[in-house]
Amino acid sequence: MTDASKNDLLAAYDDQLRGTSETADVPTSTDGPVIRVEYPSRGFVSYRSLDGLDSGEIDALIARQRDFFAAKGQAVEWKLRGHDQPADLPDRLKAAGFEPEEQETVLVAESAAVVERLQGRDMVDGITIRLVGERADVERIAAMESTVWGEDWSWLADDLVRRQASGTDVYVAEAGGEVVSAAWAVYKKGTQFTGLWGGSTLAEWRGKGIYKALVAVRAARAAELGYKYLHVDASDDSSPILQRLGFVAVTTTTPYVYTPAK
Repeated sequence: MTDASKNDLLAAYDDQLRGTSETADVPTSTDGPVIRVEYPSRGFVSYRSLDGLDSGEIDALIARQRDFFAAKGQAVEWKLRGHDQPADLPDRLKAAGFEPEEQETVLVAESAAVVERLQGRDMVDGITIRLVGERADVERIAAMESTVWGEDWSWLADDLVRRQASGTDVYVAEAGGEVVSAAWAVYKKGTQFTGLWGGSTLAEWRGKGIYKALVAVRAARAAELGYKYLHVDASDDSSPILQRLGFVAVTTTTPYVYTPAK
């Protein structure tokens, strides 16, 4: 993959997945270039660009998002991309009380290329992968995620039900009826992108090809529906796997989170 094609993928990501497209399926309000999203777990801030704002205006914009959600008793995430300007934006967020969480790598690939590369890898011996539609299934997924992360992820059940209502496909991987992994595909209407989310797997089931199988199943469905690109915000564990499958690292993303005092 050449640098030019990487730049093309980043341009498509910026043009199609940031701002209103990123938050099209949830309640929002706006403040200048910023779109504020009120998720059940915490607030979220999205934008395409801060071009045209001077330093004082950027600082005031950051403070308003912090104060908007603090007034509701909610934490808020400002999602910073590695190529965002101005370059000192991380320092400005920290000065306003936002703290960085773990950085992830933004990966993009063409759906058809991933389908070809993963041909025959959509099944794993002893594992059943299926599309879910029942509330009981997403509750089992939330319980599995709670085990993986060692904290309460029960909120995920409501989030996945909401996502399913807007067209998200949720897949579960089971072994003998036990949920061992799960992942979902978010089809971004009005764009060429499908977002691949989830993929967490119980520790004892890692390294068996389940993650790749879930990627293969979702890539095939995305291509079938006419979505040209796949997009992942990948952890350090997932990023090397996905890059070997043809995904290209186009930038990074870091959640900067402000948590109000209780």
